[in-house]
Amino acid sequence: MPHTDPSSATATRRRPARLQSIAGIGVDRMGSRADGADCDVLRLENLDVDIPPDPEVVARTRRAAETDSDNSYLPFVGQERLREVAADHVSKIAGVPYDGQRNCVICAGGLSGILNVLLATTEVGDEVIVTDPTYAGLINRVRLAGGEPRFVPFVFKPGAAWKLDREALRRAVGPKTRSLLLMSPSMPSGGLLDEDDWRLVAELCVARDLLLILDSAMERLLFDGRKPLHPAGLPGMAERTVTVGSASKELRMIGWRIGWIVAPEAYLPDLTAVSLANVVVPVGIAQEAAAIALERSAETLPPYVAELQARRDLLIEELKGLPFGVPAGGWSLLLRASDFGLDGAELSERLFEQGVCATPMTGWGIEHGAQYLRFVYANEPVPRLRGLGEKVRRALRC
Repeated sequence: MPHTDPSSATATRRRPARLQSIAGIGVDRMGSRADGADCDVLRLENLDVDIPPDPEVVARTRRAAETDSDNSYLPFVGQERLREVAADHVSKIAGVPYDGQRNCVICAGGLSGILNVLLATTEVGDEVIVTDPTYAGLINRVRLAGGEPRFVPFVFKPGAAWKLDREALRRAVGPKTRSLLLMSPSMPSGGLLDEDDWRLVAELCVARDLLLILDSAMERLLFDGRKPLHPAGLPGMAERTVTVGSASKELRMIGWRIGWIVAPEAYLPDLTAVSLANVVVPVGIAQEAAAIALERSAETLPPYVAELQARRDLLIEELKGLPFGVPAGGWSLLLRASDFGLDGAELSERLFEQGVCATPMTGWGIEHGAQYLRFVYANEPVPRLRGLGEKVRRALRC
């Protein structure tokens, strides 16, 4: 039998059209370089966190590994207690009454939930409005579902907070618009939608009968005393808002892969159908731990947010005078490399030589994409972040 080279088969196969515009995220490549470095590298490339989860969560997960009911396919839509806890959590923030049985489906992480919602609500060719910049994983999922991302930029002013361009949002809504996929604070900019922004979103959704898909993965990671704003409580929005939450960022349970979709009851049959066709059951041994973490988060979240703000504040001081946007929340800060005749990729290479691993923004936006470099401050403590400014300036002078 003749030998077949697998690489030759790969070279001749036809790639599905839905993958033509799928962009790489870049984090894995930079992470592998940092893992293989022969020196101590400052890890600012990856959306990980070095602050451990609630100890009660870890203890419950260990017990779950030996619990028969947690090692099960059932229930397909998630364990009842986590559904109730997640629905109650969203109800308290949104001011809208949700029920675990009628309004919630558990998913295998927030991004799995986002894809499920898009698959359940998007026709091929529909436009889905996202901000610019937006996490490439969200953009990719819009395209995988057959949608077309329509970018609405944040306004960038060096040394100031990112602001949504409201007039651009008005212009972006057209006859093919089906939904808005928004996150506040947005990843990776940390841009926050304020009350007037959400009122405009609600106005457009009600007038054009649009769906709002809210990625709430970071909604409580807010700095300077800001409070979360949930648009489902605005007039006409309860029936038009689907909230996707996650245990990864707020609860620091990245490896548990647990999220939740809270939606109007009319969407549940389609969301359930897609969920069963995608991941037949979320991670059973993680679900009760996630319920505990979510219930205890009012107590455990404030010191964590305070630590994130301390790291952000230090980066602001270290990078003073350079063109960066101030994040109102979240895990990352963006520096505009194009002001120095560079793109994010070239500055990333120069910084790696200084012992700093940071990922360029290629594929994360158009107006605010490849021109920027992203610093993730969730995985490095304040003492290790000191001195970053001088390393950045050295890289810019190369």
